[in-house]
Amino acid sequence: MRAIVVRAVGGPDALELVDAPVPVAGTGQVRIRVEAAAVNPVDAATRSGDLIAAGLMPPREAIGTSIGIGWDVAGRIDEVGPGIAAFAPGDRVIGLRDRLDLSLGAYAEYIVLDATAVAHAPARLSPVEAATLPLNGLTALQSLDLLDLAPGATLLVTGAAGAVGGFAVELAALRGIRVVACAGPGDEAFVRAAGAQWFVPRSAELAAAVRELVPGGVDGALDAAVAGITALGAVRNRGAFVSVVGGAAPTPLRGITVTEEWIAADGPALAHLAALADTGRLTPRVADTLPLHRAAEAHRLLAKGGIRGRLVLVP
Repeated sequence: MRAIVVRAVGGPDALELVDAPVPVAGTGQVRIRVEAAAVNPVDAATRSGDLIAAGLMPPREAIGTSIGIGWDVAGRIDEVGPGIAAFAPGDRVIGLRDRLDLSLGAYAEYIVLDATAVAHAPARLSPVEAATLPLNGLTALQSLDLLDLAPGATLLVTGAAGAVGGFAVELAALRGIRVVACAGPGDEAFVRAAGAQWFVPRSAELAAAVRELVPGGVDGALDAAVAGITALGAVRNRGAFVSVVGGAAPTPLRGITVTEEWIAADGPALAHLAALADTGRLTPRVADTLPLHRAAEAHRLLAKGGIRGRLVLVP
């Protein structure tokens, strides 16, 4: 099969299209014929070697001759390993590869995942749309679970028009949480349609602007834009704060509980997200699609910024 790997970390040109053996599903695993794989910032951080430098993944030599790239996948199961009853060949699925110590990722024609990292795909979405759900949807969902806000509580979401932030606004609104969305001035209509009650442009002095809307400060903040201490200033005393970028959380102040979201594959949670997408309550956004062999181009586009939704590779 064809796959994109990195054998020497670096810029987008470090992404190599290679021929690789088709992986085999082991006990408790399924093999997916990939129909779409989303491109995420963590893929660029893997390719560049930033995750190795940060100690978040082992050196390439400890993995093997190559590093696999890609977390999000949508496709069809074509092989089921022993011990699997929930899936069968031909099933349309979505999945998340949350292990960084593997020599193959979702940028490939086939991928093997633990069945616990897979769910049936939303029936109403195309594979390209479905591939945008796992990483960003789970990050938003698990971050909200960490915040543990009750209906009626107030929440600041930074980067509210981004892939994680957009899902966070929708999911929070579905829980009855009142959202203050911080995003670019051109994104106000989008975040309000997603369920935000208030809007703050990212050019504003964040803490002051939020506290003018919510006297005393919001009950929690989901920091998808790495605003850090600036966003913390908008949170009330003894509130809650979650950073979705590892190592970017600010120092806890004023009794605020500060945590970091470290993503974990979760099949039942993926199934929940798929069900919401099937009923139109969760909105996938696709910026563009490119063939697998143009992965380097996709990474260059990602680096330019300003993209709304996800770029998606199609084998």
